[in-house]
Amino acid sequence: MKVIPIIKSSDLPRSIAFYTQVLDFTPTYEQELLDGGPFHLSNGDAVIQLSHEGHFGTPINFFLRSPVEVNALFEKYVARGLQHDYPNSPVHQGPLDQTWGSREFYVNDPDGNTLRFCAWY
Repeated sequence: MKVIPIIKSSDLPRSIAFYTQVLDFTPTYEQELLDGGPFHLSNGDAVIQLSHEGHFGTPINFFLRSPVEVNALFEKYVARGLQHDYPNSPVHQGPLDQTWGSREFYVNDPDGNTLRFCAWY
């Protein structure tokens, strides 16, 4: 079984640009239309759909292989322009070790959906 989250987007071209240019996703189907969705994107085994349907503010977990990968991914995204200046959220500002045994950081997409990148240590 595979689960593919549907992420609500208010502006598909803007969301596609964010997910492809900052987060390394690629369109799953070359000829897919921007007709309201869902628009399929993938990055390795991770698959998401962008759509005008759904709810804003959806949290989504991306599990990585190691804490080192968490650090490297955060640095790559920041180099690409990721905004991470959330003064009330240390987990948005950079990777940190959580008390429950994971290293993680959070990213907000242009519509406020929270993406949680983590690995167990």
